[in-house]
Amino acid sequence: MNEPKSDIRSTMTSTMTMLKVSKDGFPKRKTRWMTHILLILACFFVSIPALLAIRLATLDLEESFALAPTFFPFGDDLLTNVRVLFGAPDPDLQAGTTNVASAEGSSHDFARLIGNTVVVALVVVIGKTGLSLLAGFAFVYFKFPGKNFVFFFILLTLLMPTEIILTPLRTLMADLSWSAEYPKLALTMPFLASAFGTFLFRQHFSNIPRELSEASQIDGASPIRFFVSVLIPMSWNVIVAMAMIQFIYMWNQYVWPQVIFQNVNSPEQLIQVGVRRAALSGQNSDFGLLMTAGIIASLPPLFLFVLLQKQFMSGFAVTREK
Repeated sequence: MNEPKSDIRSTMTSTMTMLKVSKDGFPKRKTRWMTHILLILACFFVSIPALLAIRLATLDLEESFALAPTFFPFGDDLLTNVRVLFGAPDPDLQAGTTNVASAEGSSHDFARLIGNTVVVALVVVIGKTGLSLLAGFAFVYFKFPGKNFVFFFILLTLLMPTEIILTPLRTLMADLSWSAEYPKLALTMPFLASAFGTFLFRQHFSNIPRELSEASQIDGASPIRFFVSVLIPMSWNVIVAMAMIQFIYMWNQYVWPQVIFQNVNSPEQLIQVGVRRAALSGQNSDFGLLMTAGIIASLPPLFLFVLLQKQFMSGFAVTREK
């Protein structure tokens, strides 16, 4: 039996009152202003560390110690700090503002560090994403003995902390002579397998209708043809999300490069080790140079996320209608 129209109107009115929305379905003006103000304040408080880092990046060694942490005034040494990080001599060391007898370790080469990190990150992204795609494809579309057990074992590796395998991995790299002779292999090969990527693509492929696989079999397409022509075009958002996560993960590698290379000045070092090295100006900590290094090291992942944020957010919307 249908409800009276008056009851329906009263129900809708009470619901809008509870939600504090206007009759056109949008929040009331006062509520919108309060929400915006709260969001602006929250964004400001979250961005305070970044604002302080930008200010410190404009200061030299002496100013970074002399001034209290404030947002203003900005210094005029940002370009000087950038030039120092890309190989120019450190003027603080040359001027004798630090109590050191020599300028050893005062020069940096961020161009080389960024190049090394980009190469390592791209190799890992391509290799790990490709292997994860093939593993997810195998777990969904193929039958083989022990499939569920193997998948469970792969998921079990997610519970294993990375720190407990650092020493065995370092011993393996030394036994293979990769640390000394093939450093790029030592930096990339241990990261090519991904339990998370396997799980992500397995779940994604499981939500793709089985009718597509059956139709391709009727048309005489091989599994590889189905994989390349059907699954990959339907999975670009997930591939982009996976690639972005792995790129940022490799870009932020700090412990493993130091385990592989005992010397922080090694020509094969990565960017995060260079950021840590930028903190030292002689015997003192140069916070201006450190913050400049941190900002430069944060720009490539930030640009990548801004360019691909739509695909990144869509990559985790794994539904049947996708």
